[in-house]
Amino acid sequence: MEDIRLTQLGRSAPGFASPEEAVLECAPNPQAGVLFLARFTVPEFTSLCPVTGQPDFARLVIDYAPADWLVESKSLKLYLASFRNHGAFHEDCTVAIGKRLVAAAKPLWLRIGGYWYPRGGIPIDVFWQTGPAPEGLWLPDQGVEPYRGR
Repeated sequence: MEDIRLTQLGRSAPGFASPEEAVLECAPNPQAGVLFLARFTVPEFTSLCPVTGQPDFARLVIDYAPADWLVESKSLKLYLASFRNHGAFHEDCTVAIGKRLVAAAKPLWLRIGGYWYPRGGIPIDVFWQTGPAPEGLWLPDQGVEPYRGR
């Protein structure tokens, strides 16, 4: 495993102006070779509507089966916070986050559920995954009910 230097964990780290500028860091997985699921739940994700500039809110649930790398959670928080002033449609935000995590951590498998709160009366739920889950991986339900005034 290559040497990695975490530049944000344990240090003061300013936010980022955009997702493109954000640094997403990974740490070596001390359990590499063991099949397990890690979950990040983001109950207060925000971005902006690319047309109106109005805020959009979502609950994200990110499940991944790490290989050699773990997503470092502080850098993930800073990356996700960079969407607060970023204009993009719900589908684009959700899939882009999943793809960025895959590019950084190279997990065995990843899925993301974006449960977007309604604007204009319509909630939008967006789901993306890298492919079939590895055999033997326990996949708990993401735990988010269909919209009923979440």
